[in-house]
Order: sequence, then structure tokens, then C-alpha cells
Amino acid sequence: MSKLNITRTSSQIENVEPYSYNPEPASAGTITANQKWLSLLPFSDKRDFENATRGFIGTIEDLVIRKENGSVVWELARYDFLKENQPPDSVHPGLWRQAKLNRINGLFLVADRIYQVRGFDIANLTIIEGNSGLIIIDTLTTVESAKAAIELYYQHRPRRPVNTIIYTHSHADHFGGVRGLINEAQVEDGSVRIIAPSGFIEETVSENVLAGPAMARRALYQFGQQLPVGPYGTLDAGLGKSSVGGTISLIAPTQLITEAIETHTYDGVEVVFQLTPETEAPAELHLYLPQWKAFNAAENATHTQHNLLPLRGAKVRDAKAWAEYLNVALELFGRKAEVVFAQHHWPVWGNANVVDYLSKQRDIYKYLHDQTLKLANQGYTAPEIAELVSLPEELELEWSVRGLYGAVKHNVKAVYQRYLGWYDGNPVNLDPLPPVASAIKWIAYTGGSAAVLKRAAVDYENGQYRWVAEVLGKLVQAEPENREGVLLLAAAFEQLGYQAESATWRNAYLQGARELRQGVTDNRDLLTSIDLRKALGVNHLFDTLAVRLDSERSRGKKITINWYFTDLNQEHLLTVERSTLNHLAGYSSNKADATVQLTQNTLRSLLLKETDFVRAASSGLIKIKGNPLKLVELFTLFDEKNPFFPIVTPRKPR
Repeated sequence: MSKLNITRTSSQIENVEPYSYNPEPASAGTITANQKWLSLLPFSDKRDFENATRGFIGTIEDLVIRKENGSVVWELARYDFLKENQPPDSVHPGLWRQAKLNRINGLFLVADRIYQVRGFDIANLTIIEGNSGLIIIDTLTTVESAKAAIELYYQHRPRRPVNTIIYTHSHADHFGGVRGLINEAQVEDGSVRIIAPSGFIEETVSENVLAGPAMARRALYQFGQQLPVGPYGTLDAGLGKSSVGGTISLIAPTQLITEAIETHTYDGVEVVFQLTPETEAPAELHLYLPQWKAFNAAENATHTQHNLLPLRGAKVRDAKAWAEYLNVALELFGRKAEVVFAQHHWPVWGNANVVDYLSKQRDIYKYLHDQTLKLANQGYTAPEIAELVSLPEELELEWSVRGLYGAVKHNVKAVYQRYLGWYDGNPVNLDPLPPVASAIKWIAYTGGSAAVLKRAAVDYENGQYRWVAEVLGKLVQAEPENREGVLLLAAAFEQLGYQAESATWRNAYLQGARELRQGVTDNRDLLTSIDLRKALGVNHLFDTLAVRLDSERSRGKKITINWYFTDLNQEHLLTVERSTLNHLAGYSSNKADATVQLTQNTLRSLLLKETDFVRAASSGLIKIKGNPLKLVELFTLFDEKNPFFPIVTPRKPR
């Protein structure tokens, strides 16, 4: 077994805890499974390493990014173990290669007047030098990482002001650092413009509100933020090193791209935009810079197969549309482009290479789409299709579409889900017992937990980790206090994680093992961002209440409230009846129990518990006509968000 040790630096990384236990070493079966890839995959192809280092200008050695309070949110030294050339036994060689590539960091020249800062965040900061100032494509995840990245640029280039920011899409790692580059006053006085795809604000808020707590909880499994960094923990996120900590910010765009193709000029730079909705993000765009024959693919063409449905959860992405947009981009821009670059990973140079790269990126999503539906139309179900679909050799041996982030198995299931949903047509699966009840019966049918554990231990020794995880997953649901079963399931998860080529699969397995061994601890919720709170409109705020309504407490209740928002000059009708909350902008009822007059900021403060009704009313922030007790009653009907719910163990019964 490799001699590499778990790597921890002395500083405490935000939201990351050190191991309080010894993880299982790689088993003989895992070592064999991982070593076989060394001969199957094209490790002799070094072009990605050449491209990832091409144009290097400089970096900050031993980079540490801190919050104002001194807490560390990013520290590259944690990944020093990746300097080893040979992958350890506990890491899939393909993922080890990707992790090494993603550790390459610094300021790079992409083309004349186009620069990127890579390795200071999971995403890239792209900087275009206009005639008088800077055009920034995406802003990284947090204020702290964006500040560090732009300061690196200024160490090597003239300190010119930012006058344009382009958000390529509606994910936080592409807009969250904006206040590290500009401030709102610059936008308000017109000295900085912000461009984004149509639907940007709506999709930014939507993805982080209604299912926000669940998505944030599951994101810990996808990105492994709580896992120690090292060869037995997390080592990469596939798209970049890791999701960065710090302060997420947002400033609304001043211009939206609404047409399929639009051309604009900013600070002397011509930019051709291509809208690509329903691809990697619901609101996304590509852009082409004719002056340098440079195509930016946002996050639709990176050096990995992407997710059609991320493990954290999201709206299922449209693989067919994704491929079609890339096909259009290939014909409009790729046939003449001399470089293609994206907001993750490294560029590709030379027109022949650009065409090859974009065509394979196009084909991976079209192939998965078409083959999934071909098999679905023959009656195969999603789990069966996941086992049946394999890639043609031209794609299987292409590093840029390997399953290093997304993966074939869960992408074909996503295609199936988009078209056919969760039900596979077999009545056996129409109304099965819920997990705990099913598990209790299943364990009893198989002779009890002792018998299950005895067989599972044998299968574990024989390297049948998928089956062991499936069986012991049921045992832990039935008997969460069965420590022998819990620990054996954790061990199976660890072996599956060590064998995973996808960084997100590895992180998910190892986070599951961690929680089995240590229990559920902290969580990070994206909505703690003050700017994202401000982005919540009245409809979004009432939507968040609707999904928190307790059906039992609200049973038999009938409440009608008129809301009047003075800053919007807008009425809003809210009703609770039949344990359902409905709301409608622009309407009111003359039979309302109460009418409330306030601003939308006051409503935000109330819902976020920054104030309460008594204080708000006494300070004049709220005026109530009618029965104020009905308003008080309304706010007794809601559950609190629970970002700490269990995933690999059963939740407590309601």
C-alpha cells in the first residue's frame, strides 16, 4: 500500500473537521481495481498538462485566503500531497490525474489581452483588457477569493478599473465574488455594467430557495467540504479543487441577453453572445470574441463529463439541448476559433484541436441522450440502462469527457428521469414501503441482522462492495444502533469511494462513511448570503413560507391576509385553507382577517427573524388593520428549516 499519509495543515479550514477516526485502508480488491486503469487509460497523453501550464505568468506561493476575521477559506498547501507522481492505492488513477491538473494555479495568458486566474477557487476568473479598463467574465464564488485573484492579476498587469462584468450563468461560483471586484455604487452611477443571460436572477434565487436546505445539505456529499483533504479524504471536485468558503455576494445585472445570438461592444471589445438555457444551468450563455478568435464555453464544455443531474439535486438538465447548443457553437464559432476556454479548467489552442474538443463535448451528451431513450423504448429501466450503456472508444478514451465530475451511470438515469420520471412502469414499484418499514421486513425475511452481517462480512472480503452497501444500507435503516453494521457499511462506502473516478461520487461515499462513524454535524446554507436574501422578491418569500407550512398544525385553519408593500405599491393576497398556502400578487380580499402594510425588506427581516412583529409594529415598520391575532396565528404554522437532517441513517419519526 502507498505510504502517503492523510494531509492536514495547521490552520483550521472553515467548515472542515479533521478525522477523529482511522479510515479503512485500500483493500486488495480496491488496489487491483484501481491499478487496472493504469493500463486501460491513455496516461501517456500529456497534452492537458501542457495546456494547463501554457501561458503561465505567476502565482502566489503557499496561497492562503482568509476572511476579515482571520479564518481560512482557501489554502493550496493542503493539496501538496498531489505533488507525488504515482497515485496512492486509495485513489482512482484518473481522478488523481485530474486532481493534479486542477492544482495547477496562478495567472495565465489565454490570448492577447485575455487572462485567467485559475486555482484560487473551484472556478476561473477571466479578465479581458479593454481599451480603458477590464472586462471580467465571472467573479468566482466569494468576495475573498475574487479579491485574491484580481490582486494576483494586478501584480503582473497595470491596475486598471473594472468596467464590465459578465455572469455566464446562475450558479454561485460564477457570481458570488462580485463585491470583491466592484461595489454597488459603481453600478448605480453607470461606471460598471453587469451582463447576464435572461432569467439570471429568477434562476439564481429559485435554485437556492424552495429546495435550498435540502440542496445545501446534499452539496456536502457532492463537494466533500467537511472531509479532511488527503488521499483518504477529498482531493478534488472534478471541476476544480473544492468549493471555496467565504462571503457569497450578488449584484443584479444591468443588461440581460435575451436573443439567441446577440452582439455588443464593451470598452472596444466586440462580444457575440449565444444563449444556452436549460443546459448546465437554467440560465447560461456562451460568448465569442472575434478580435482574438476566442470562444468561451462557460460551463458547457469543460475537461470532464458534466452532470445532467448533480448529486446535490437540481432541475434535470436537457442533454439534447446541451448537445444542440454546442453544435451551433461549433458551426458559428468553433470552425474559426483558435482557442476555446471555459470558466473551469484550462484552454485548448489550435483550430483543429478546438473543433475536436467541441465535437466530442457535443457528442457525449447526445450519445447519452440517444442511447438512454433507445433502451428505454425497448423496456429497460433506469438502473438497467445505467449498466448497459458504455461509451464508444473515441469517447471512452477521451480525457475531456471521462466521468471525473458527472458520470455515465447517473447521467443516463437523469435522461430517463427527464422523459419518464421516477416510476419504471412496474406496479411493484408503484407504492413500495418507505425505507425504514421496508428494511425492517427485509432484515426479518433474511434471517435477522446477525445472519445479514455474517454474509455481508464475507462479501466485503470478496470485494462485493456495491452489494454490501445495498444490504447494510437496509440493516442501518432497520437498526441504526447496530454499530457492527454501521461500521461495516462505512468501510464499504470507503472502498467504493477509493475506486470512484468521479470526484463527486468519491466525496459522497466518503462523506457517508464519515457521518456513519461520527454522526451529522455542521452544514452551510447558501441563503446565509446577505445579497441572496436581498434578491428574494415577495413571491419568493411567500413561496418559502408555503413549503414550510405544517400540515398538521394548519389543519382546519382558515386565514386570509391582505399585504400592501409600500415600496412596491403592490397588493398581495395570502390565504391558508385546507392546509395549503396560496398567494397572489395584485389582489386583495374585502373579507380578509387583517391587512398588513410594510415594505418587502421588513417582510424579509421578519422571515429571517432579524426582528419580530412586536418590535416592527412598535417602531412603525408594520401597520395592521383588522385582527392582529390572525397574523400571529399564521406565523405559528410553519416548520423551521432543518439543514442537519440525516441521509445515511433514518430520520426520527414525526
